[in-house]
Amino acid sequence: MNRFSTFPIANHVLKNRLVVAPMASQTSTLDGKVTEKTVRHYANLAQSQAALVMVEYSFVAFSGRSEPNQLGVHDDDCINGIKDIAKVIHQTGAKAGLQLTHCGGKAQLDVCPELMGPSGITVPAYDRILPTPRIMSLNDISSFKKQFVDAARRVELAGFDFVELHCAHGYGLNQFLSPLTNQRDDQYGGSQRNRARLIVEIIEQIKQHTQLSIMVRVPGQDLYPEGLTQAQIVESCHYFIDAGVVVLDVSSGIGGWNRPKERRTEGFLVEEAAYLKQAHLQACIIGVGGIETAEYIDMAIANQWLDLAAVGRAILRGPQEFAHNVMGVKNDALIS
Repeated sequence: MNRFSTFPIANHVLKNRLVVAPMASQTSTLDGKVTEKTVRHYANLAQSQAALVMVEYSFVAFSGRSEPNQLGVHDDDCINGIKDIAKVIHQTGAKAGLQLTHCGGKAQLDVCPELMGPSGITVPAYDRILPTPRIMSLNDISSFKKQFVDAARRVELAGFDFVELHCAHGYGLNQFLSPLTNQRDDQYGGSQRNRARLIVEIIEQIKQHTQLSIMVRVPGQDLYPEGLTQAQIVESCHYFIDAGVVVLDVSSGIGGWNRPKERRTEGFLVEEAAYLKQAHLQACIIGVGGIETAEYIDMAIANQWLDLAAVGRAILRGPQEFAHNVMGVKNDALIS
């Protein structure tokens, strides 16, 4: 097996082992709508010849934005725009996925005036002190869940193959999953099962109401004192898989900036994916983290550190160059 090997997931067969990682493009309008620049951006990324192109983190509610010009799937007016994105991705023979997010307590007040989190605990951040969010009520949690499910239905109507819940990088769902930010004493806190409960309920509802293949971007761990451990992530992933998840996309959690210096070379987060591979979870495992070269991708696959390799910056710098240098595609075979 190597980067050219096909890979079956649910009712899909990926043409190779490469994924375009979800990366914020800041090309949408201020209210989150797709622009011509957004569509051109994804048409360009798809030229990488990756088998799966993930569309950037997209807010499920306007009150859950993380930054200006972030893509949104928060109302039905978003459907036609993201449909255009799915179309240009599919034209290259790739599958299309879209990542859903809510900032929860991780945003600035000028972008999200009413931050909220599971326990009203400030989310640790690398370069700033974030405002303290209010504590979410059970009604807030019910609305939160509905926003994700409604957004997933829009993703399906737009013609996507996969939908991904962003449960990493300190955003809203990560805040529920982590003991750092979730200290509730009701059914959504306390045990790891309870901290995973909201995500499980969202997965179950998406599975009930759509035919989409469901992915979860999980933190390999929180690199922060008293944060999520690798064992807790494995436990959580079992719950996600039982609910209907078919892909675990392994990235960083709260405190990712605390990564040891020796883990800043190519594949710096693949160790987290390999830990989940060794746990023999019944799901496809995606690894990410500065992956760039054919040699590294083939080595990671051969060593069973991951099933699929997600590439970000190396593709963003030049999708056609990546297709030529890593995937061996002749320049005249690429769509201009």
